[in-house]
Amino acid sequence: VTTVEGILARAISGLMQDQENRKAEHPEAAAKIEAFVGRLQALKTLDTPWTLILEDISGNCYIENPEAPSKDPRCERTDFKRTKEQNHVLGIFTSDEVNEATNGEAGQTTPEIGSYDRMVTDEVLQFKTNCPDCNAPADTNMKLTKIPHFKEVVIMATVCDACGHRTNEVKSGSGIEDKGVKYEVRIASKDAFSRDILKSETCSMHIPELDMDVGGRALGGRFTTTEGLLQAAAHQLKNGVIGDAPAIAQEKLEGFLQKLDEVLEGKRSVTLILDDPAGNSYVQSLSDDPSQPDDGLKVHRYERTYEQNDELGLNDMKTEGY
Repeated sequence: VTTVEGILARAISGLMQDQENRKAEHPEAAAKIEAFVGRLQALKTLDTPWTLILEDISGNCYIENPEAPSKDPRCERTDFKRTKEQNHVLGIFTSDEVNEATNGEAGQTTPEIGSYDRMVTDEVLQFKTNCPDCNAPADTNMKLTKIPHFKEVVIMATVCDACGHRTNEVKSGSGIEDKGVKYEVRIASKDAFSRDILKSETCSMHIPELDMDVGGRALGGRFTTTEGLLQAAAHQLKNGVIGDAPAIAQEKLEGFLQKLDEVLEGKRSVTLILDDPAGNSYVQSLSDDPSQPDDGLKVHRYERTYEQNDELGLNDMKTEGY
């Protein structure tokens, strides 16, 4: 996450790295780099208008629209269909290509039971992956576990031995529920911080008193407590937002973080709303008797809208004939 100025600043910083040694060993290359860096510096000072083109074959780039909700006249977005070569770069192959590469062996494999059925609750599976921070080879551990009074979930954790980066994620071990679910948790004392919370990757988080609205993908899937969820949101805002140019809303962000710290210290009462259209999130009730209501927790199950079904991919799902 950066700014347009930040992209230029990092490019200049990377090009100027070891420039002194380069001048001594390869003076011609150093001179060309100096000239190119000068052109980049001119772009930062806006001596002439210029165009920045970002092309992402995965479609995971995002550029802020400062004119929102109006259209940004200075930014043009073009969606395109990937070529076969680009799909291969992303690891996407058709079944025919896979069968051709394996001489048909892939289609002949018929295991007696599925891989999910082999994930017994007392077994930890491990597979190779790359660190999301430094891209070094790392191991990801995966385990199927049962949430009391709820359902099974898959917990995945990755630890990078090269840079020490740690990630953990929780994914639902079952399908999408018939209805969405909304939890309203009243946080008026530190006792409410001890609630267990399973937040799926499709669950959004709202705090009306702080004008806070966090999408489901921002924090991902987590099995934590009320306090842990708020701390994760505060940590991501403090350390995840990177800006190479001074932001206009910096004071607002600092003010919001101060209010969030007051909530974590028990000095401010708020209502935490978790809205999961997939119905795969869970909030623990603090009532010892399940038949007695929990005054600090409201649970509402609702019919999903067409837009919510579309976001979950249900509108395009064809089940006839299967």
